[in-house]
Amino acid sequence: MARVSQEHLDARRRQILDGAARCFARNGFHATSMQDVLTEVGLSAGAVYRYFSGKEELIAANAAEAFTKIRAAFAEAADTTPPPTPDVLLGHVLGHVLQEEIPGGDRQAYARLILQVWSETLRNEELFQTLSDGYHGMRAAWGLLVDAYRESGMMAADVPADRVARTLIATAQGYIAQQALFGDVRVEVVQDGLRGLMSMRSQSAS
Repeated sequence: MARVSQEHLDARRRQILDGAARCFARNGFHATSMQDVLTEVGLSAGAVYRYFSGKEELIAANAAEAFTKIRAAFAEAADTTPPPTPDVLLGHVLGHVLQEEIPGGDRQAYARLILQVWSETLRNEELFQTLSDGYHGMRAAWGLLVDAYRESGMMAADVPADRVARTLIATAQGYIAQQALFGDVRVEVVQDGLRGLMSMRSQSAS
């Protein structure tokens, strides 16, 4: 029997992950069955269960992958001199993760899926751990970016880097929540809003 290449295994895993994400975004987490996923990807149960033990593992894998992409974008930005300002960086990351690579192409459905994942962590310890690891990884990446801002003279050093990082993460989470609840929240809205806030000057500085 011919040996299956790693490229083939990776491509099959990618096919299953993308198909599951489309199902979850379209139907919701609880309304999607593993049979729905099998139908979506056009594979047998044995082929899918070779890679994933069930629906919760598929959700965890998609969540972990999204955090990996976001952390990579932040780390790359921290290595740029000067680093991109928060409005540019958040616009790039949110646009990449929540617009350019959405399975099925429905931004609001995908944002709603993310909210479902957040709520699912209240009962699923494994998924909570995945989300917690991703969150702390993002805080660390943002902390490095804040350090880069300070080294380039773009930001004062009077506020702890982790507090800035958590605030920026909250901005991204708020964007996702608005997209899920109301739809049609363009990345430009976040960018313009941040740019406006960043333009403020305190009276003492004038």
